Amino acid sequence: MRRQQLAKCEQRIAKALEVAAECAQYDGEHHKMWVIDQMVRELTGHGYTDWVHDWQGTNAEEWDVGIAP
Repeated sequence: MRRQQLAKCEQRIAKALEVAAECAQYDGEHHKMWVIDQMVRELTGHGYTDWVHDWQGTNAEEWDVGIAP
């Protein structure tokens, strides 16, 4: 079971880095926010909604999902 968890984590990290490599060059804050949001989605998996909720609890601003390039 431990190896499966590690493999899932490695896959999530690889996907997040892939998003960064493929999309981070787009200009515009709204596109950069989209890239960050997509990376967070990959890294948190099913915990995305909880992560955003926790983030919003410690910040005055609302989570910005950006606009896809």
